[in-house]
Amino acid sequence: MSSDSGKKRKPKVIRTEGVAPEGKRSRAEAEHSQEGRPLSEEAEVELRDPSKDFALYQRTCQDLQRLMLEIQELKSRGGRDSAAEIEERRIQSCVHFMTLKKLNRLAHIRLKSGRDQTHEAKQKVDAYHLQLQNLLYEVMHLQKEITKCLEFKSKHEEIELVGLEAFYSEAPEEISRPEVTQEDPHQQTLARLDWELEQRKRLAEKYKEGLSQKETILKEIEVKKEYLSNLQPRLHSIMQASLPVQEYLSMPFDQVHKQHETARHLPPPLYVLFVQASAYGQACDKKLVVAIEGNVEEAKALCKPPEDSQDDESDSDAEEEQTTKRRRPTLGVQLDDKRKEMLKRHPLTVNVDLKCKDGSLLHLTFYFLMSLNVVTVKAKVTAAKVTAPISGGDLLSPDSLLSCLYPGDHGKRTPNPANQFQFDKVGIVSLSDYVAELGHPYLWAQKLGGLHFPKDQPQSSIMADNTLSASHMEQTMKLLKTRLESRLALHRQFASLEHGILPVSSECQHLFPAKIVSRLVKWVTITYEDYLELSYTKDVVEAGLAEDTHLYYMAFIERGTAKLQAAVALNPGYCAIPPVFSLGLNWNGERNNRNDDNIRAMEREVNVHQGELLGPRRGFQLLTNQLQRLCLLMDVYLETEAHDSSVEGPKEFPREKMCLRLARGPSRMKPFKYNHPQGFFSHR
Repeated sequence: MSSDSGKKRKPKVIRTEGVAPEGKRSRAEAEHSQEGRPLSEEAEVELRDPSKDFALYQRTCQDLQRLMLEIQELKSRGGRDSAAEIEERRIQSCVHFMTLKKLNRLAHIRLKSGRDQTHEAKQKVDAYHLQLQNLLYEVMHLQKEITKCLEFKSKHEEIELVGLEAFYSEAPEEISRPEVTQEDPHQQTLARLDWELEQRKRLAEKYKEGLSQKETILKEIEVKKEYLSNLQPRLHSIMQASLPVQEYLSMPFDQVHKQHETARHLPPPLYVLFVQASAYGQACDKKLVVAIEGNVEEAKALCKPPEDSQDDESDSDAEEEQTTKRRRPTLGVQLDDKRKEMLKRHPLTVNVDLKCKDGSLLHLTFYFLMSLNVVTVKAKVTAAKVTAPISGGDLLSPDSLLSCLYPGDHGKRTPNPANQFQFDKVGIVSLSDYVAELGHPYLWAQKLGGLHFPKDQPQSSIMADNTLSASHMEQTMKLLKTRLESRLALHRQFASLEHGILPVSSECQHLFPAKIVSRLVKWVTITYEDYLELSYTKDVVEAGLAEDTHLYYMAFIERGTAKLQAAVALNPGYCAIPPVFSLGLNWNGERNNRNDDNIRAMEREVNVHQGELLGPRRGFQLLTNQLQRLCLLMDVYLETEAHDSSVEGPKEFPREKMCLRLARGPSRMKPFKYNHPQGFFSHR
């Protein structure tokens, strides 16, 4: 056995189906070898079928896989005879690997051949595409040339020639030549152009004649201008000589002429206000004085258009570049400059002076804010022989004098809706912070200037309307005069109230009995915050009858140990809108409208039935009469109060008023109504 195992066995080649050994040559190789030419793999690729090569590849892989499995099984057995078999299968595997390499080379050759063919086809397509683009460019160029030719217009087409009918009727036959032109359009156009030339020559001659006439007329105008220029100094000397006569006759023609010359430089709203106020003064109020004040030169500079704007802009740009290189202003400084520019007023103002019969004067100054396009007004009162009470300081102040001349018009907000967008850009919260300097933008001031601002949407351009100003002028002037008279009347009354005197006029004496024991001991002004803190004013505040625009006062009325406090809310529209009283009585405890029905009845007598106290003079004495009635009501309240029988001695408040009935109803209401001239008190 050892001798048999030591002998080298000759390897036996096992042929697989479809696998040609590399040592064997195919029929094609034999044919090529017979012809004497070497067979290359590139030529072999063209002769072989790719599908058959793919099938050969699959079979080779399967055989190779099978051989590997057999080798693995032989090695796992570990027999002595297995080495020869393993070697035999290893040789077969190598043959299969050689077949795979050959198939791999053939595949790469086929891939290279396909890429080469694709590249050649791509080059042909690119060449065809380039030829197509060249042809398209030539077509486009030809189309443009055709379009230019079709759109070509001759200069004679821009000339408006006369119509054919007018041409044949007006043109002479040597130009029109109807026997030729009617059949030939080209000759017709040439004939019409000749006729146009002939007409223009005639017009040129007329133009020259007109120029000569114009020069003659200009010479005549120059002569007349020279005559008028010599006449102007003479007229001026005549006007100067007539000034004493104008002053004597109260006919200041020269002053009115100067005012009208200055009015030309007013902005449109102030101009409308000036014209309408002057017309109203001439027609309805001879004491009304309207004047224009301010810097006329600055107003003229605003109206002039800028000259040499381009040169100025270039110079200003150069200056700005130099200044920005030197220093750069902070954001706060820029905003301040923008605010000042936005709140800038026109240099001219319109002054209106309203005079009353007692000699008092209301001086109104109207301004125009150019950027905001609103009219503002400042007020000043000059009163004769009027003492200044401490509590009357706010009556004639500029902030409250004209407030709520019309209901709700307090003049703290701008009436132009577009201004809020302008304020947001420069950081202005509200115009109320600047009204002390600029004036109040009341709605009635806008209407006097002919300005109307719609509330639904802001408009960029607002025009001054004369009709709007004229329709509001008379009513506003009457309201202003009434406001001044009522405030001056209050001013005089406050001077007496501070000394404990109720100045009841002789016309109103019949409204009260001859004897009133309760008296006013103190009259002071209070703030809106103090008014809100009072416990007996909450109903008035909740009803909306007390606002921060009102004036507030406190009256102290006493009789014996009883002390009555009356908080007064004075509407700016007094006396058209009566003041509102809120009462609090300090006697045997605190009594007010919340815990005592009779205190509520006293408030009703003063507030609701105030129509009985107006008097004959427009109600200017209403506040004094209300205070006098309040003293009367306090007497009735105290005298009709039940006496405590446990207390010895006389009653503190003896009954002096004649009452038909001391109390009525379950709430024991007292008789607060005074009947004149009988002089007794009854229930309402």
